[in-house]
Amino acid sequence: MSRRSAEERRRLIADHVVEQGTATGAALARLAGVSLMTVHRDLDDLERRGVLRRFRGGASALPSTVFESSLDYRLGVNTAQKDAVARAAAELVEPGMSVMLDDSTTVLAMAPLLLGLAPLTVVTNARRVVDVFTACEGIRLIALGGEYSRTHDSFLGLPCVEAVGALSVDLVAVSTSALDARMAYHQEQDVVLVKRAMLASAATKVMLMDHTKLARTALHRVGPVGDLDRLVVDDGVEAELLGRLREQTRVTVASVAR
Repeated sequence: MSRRSAEERRRLIADHVVEQGTATGAALARLAGVSLMTVHRDLDDLERRGVLRRFRGGASALPSTVFESSLDYRLGVNTAQKDAVARAAAELVEPGMSVMLDDSTTVLAMAPLLLGLAPLTVVTNARRVVDVFTACEGIRLIALGGEYSRTHDSFLGLPCVEAVGALSVDLVAVSTSALDARMAYHQEQDVVLVKRAMLASAATKVMLMDHTKLARTALHRVGPVGDLDRLVVDDGVEAELLGRLREQTRVTVASVAR
């Protein structure tokens, strides 16, 4: 087995545990081609991130709503696809615009691409997006308050929703956890309320989605695909679904570097 980076190995272990529901440390060591001691360290790290639960001799999967919400988990998933989608979405932003960015990892990948577009007003509830722009001259930065979520590393809740509602921006860029041919979804109520408010605040509504989130649903509806002005996806989307999405809104397909 070829040598993997620690992050690639942990992703392999996490995906296996999630798929199987449970796995022993010995089985995971064989799967990853490393020592049992290394696997134990990997499991400790993954438990700390909230991806799985340790037990004596192995690990079990947490409910999908738990690990899919973890920012640390999401940052390591489908990075090439997210980068391609982020690049395509950034091309929609022009100097002088006001842009609202949510706390998704795909939009986080988009944020550094806007640094050269000053003057620009950036509004966000994501702490890491704030970090991108704090030292940038020519960027007016508005941080949305609310209750801090360590899971998302962002601010949510009613104060955030009210802060969004007081603003009107040229463009909003959001992502979410699931989307089918007609509707976007998310598994967390607090997140849905903020995303809905953000979409309602913008003249141009842009949603960024890598293909692994498509043809899926979650508990709460964020809103209809037809309400979006632009949907940006990567080139892994199946042709039939892509055609159905294009019946609802304008779709940009980003090519993934391979």
